[in-house]
Amino acid sequence: MALPAWVPTSETKPAPYPLLVVQSFVNTREADIGADLLWDDEVAARAWLGDAGLVDPDAPEIDLAEARAFRESIRALLVHNGGGPRPTAAELGAMERVAARCRLRPAVDGRGRVELEATPAGAPAPLARLLLIIRDAQQDGTWERLKACRNDECRWAFYDRSHAARGAWCDMAVCGNRMKNRSLRSRRAGAGREASQG
Repeated sequence: MALPAWVPTSETKPAPYPLLVVQSFVNTREADIGADLLWDDEVAARAWLGDAGLVDPDAPEIDLAEARAFRESIRALLVHNGGGPRPTAAELGAMERVAARCRLRPAVDGRGRVELEATPAGAPAPLARLLLIIRDAQQDGTWERLKACRNDECRWAFYDRSHAARGAWCDMAVCGNRMKNRSLRSRRAGAGREASQG
């Protein structure tokens, strides 16, 4: 299956649509290489948000600082989905601020389905739409499978399709091996200290 152009080319574990939009939004920051699409290039950020169907090209300017904080709130939730600590109030603050400003209204599409839409007043439309996708995924059971890599130097969002839903790394060959090697070195160093003290 070909992925849409707005999905990072390095994506190997895509979530089902529309959760893929949230996953790709989180992955606009690649910590391991220091790249961040939402850092200071509003033109590139707006293009990505438009391609992903999150923003109308005629929408007002995007507050990139707010978008980055919102993204990191989502990442904190994904760390928890992957077995990490529950997000703190500070980590969830950006999402809570956006949610408090949301103005939603029901709409009926051409097939007669009732959907919720974010209205222009209140929270920025792209972030409000992401909140709706997250809410739907939490209700349909797909949310728990969207996780952040356990490698704290990576934290790439991946969709865990394993049978037992126990995936821990975005890529076993890269982050999985790094973490296992790090753990092995730590155990060896600990064993060496114990032997020298004994």
